[in-house]
Amino acid sequence: MTQVGEGHETTADADGPVMTFGAPTAGEVLAERYELQEHVNDDSAGRQVWRGIDVILRRPVAVVLRYPGGDSATEMLQAAVDASRVIHPNLVGVYDAIDEGARAYVVREWVDGESLREMVSSQGPLDPARATAIAHSIADALAAVHATGMVHGNVHPGTTLIGDDGRVVLADARADSADSVEGDLRAVGGILYYALTGHWPHDEVGRSALPDASRDATGAPAAPRQIRAGVPAYLDDLTMDLLDARVAVPEADALTAELARLDAAAEEEYEDVGPLRFAQNTTTEPARSTSKIIIGVAALIVIAVVGLVFGIRAIDNSGNAQPTTTAEAGAGSDPQGSTDSQAPAPEPKKIALNADMVRIVDPPQGDRDDTGESKYTVDGDDETAWELQHFNQANFGTRKPGMGVLIDLGQARKLSEVEVLLSQPGVTMDIRTGTDDFGDTSAGDQKIMDTYKRLGDSETVTTGNRKVFSVFNPDQTYRYVLVFMTKLPSDGEGRFSVDLQEISVLGY
Repeated sequence: MTQVGEGHETTADADGPVMTFGAPTAGEVLAERYELQEHVNDDSAGRQVWRGIDVILRRPVAVVLRYPGGDSATEMLQAAVDASRVIHPNLVGVYDAIDEGARAYVVREWVDGESLREMVSSQGPLDPARATAIAHSIADALAAVHATGMVHGNVHPGTTLIGDDGRVVLADARADSADSVEGDLRAVGGILYYALTGHWPHDEVGRSALPDASRDATGAPAAPRQIRAGVPAYLDDLTMDLLDARVAVPEADALTAELARLDAAAEEEYEDVGPLRFAQNTTTEPARSTSKIIIGVAALIVIAVVGLVFGIRAIDNSGNAQPTTTAEAGAGSDPQGSTDSQAPAPEPKKIALNADMVRIVDPPQGDRDDTGESKYTVDGDDETAWELQHFNQANFGTRKPGMGVLIDLGQARKLSEVEVLLSQPGVTMDIRTGTDDFGDTSAGDQKIMDTYKRLGDSETVTTGNRKVFSVFNPDQTYRYVLVFMTKLPSDGEGRFSVDLQEISVLGY
């Protein structure tokens, strides 16, 4: 029977189970609608999971109860409300979320089947084709979640459910401020790793009651091919790339497309299709097979020959150029026969920045101790950096909305992009613009917070060390640009910090 809701360990795991005094019994009807039939299990956060029936619509439901309700259940209820907004065949449907004060509960779709955790526990590691198909479904579900600007935060073998009809669904979204898009996508690598080996890599994708990955002397997890035979090399590489923090993860839709390709190839016994290899700290690109390179080179040769033929035809025997007729012109030429060509768009160039053009923005609650380090972000040296202080919480210990670097370009210019180099991924940041510096004081920084507008739809959680922002309106000009960080990644020792190594601005 499906173990709904077993996911990552949470704060509740460390503090002990949630109190369950006054627990319900089979036959009780909640909200005059949901009849409890069978207590299935308690999930990793100590909540009770029941199988029930919606007595109005006569359909089976899963009911997750938490004691008490009120403020302590806010996160669970909010996660349920957010999840209910995303409809996707690979996501468990959320029907209701109710807070009664003494208890709170979420009502959602019941899936007849078993979790990936149960499947591997009872059957052993899965064959590569099955593992690929499951990971493909989970990545597709995450693409839908991320498209709405949300994070799932609980991708795990216990929340990956496989229905008796073969449908794969992701349940129990439970994102909090520590979760990120990158964490979701790394966890897809964890799903692949677990399906192929029966182990869950704790350090890479989150603590769990599942057995940790086998590790070498350096602490790195052993690759699936080192644990069992028969794992295709490119599936092995894809899994390990997703788990490697030094390798930037792709967007969810790109990962879904790649897994769909591998999933389709698996139906033909894994023909020679190379995997999408993720380059370190760069935008990911698909690896190109030798055959594709040869085809590409051949196409270029054909284009060159055709161009040469047309060039020869355009010159008479005396060596004088003749006008090219409409019939001879390519599809992109002027249909009226004009020889005028459109001027190519100018290429953006890197704008030279110096120490006098940048300063640290540290809102009033800050101590402004870092103000002298802004010069290191534009000195062209990746070895020097603005080294932020260490905070006890990711959101700067709640003392301020964030910190950033203000760039004064000296004059309004059209911009193409801003590139930021960081010491590690996981920083939540954005680009903001305004009309004035307002002065290097606490009061000036507060005016910046009050008046500067963020470009783009939302903040971005960096998935690699290098982040490129292409959020500028090509029809507008900008003089003041603020690179602003609102949440910091963990330093691995229970605190939060990052080094901002370099900022580059491209414009015209």
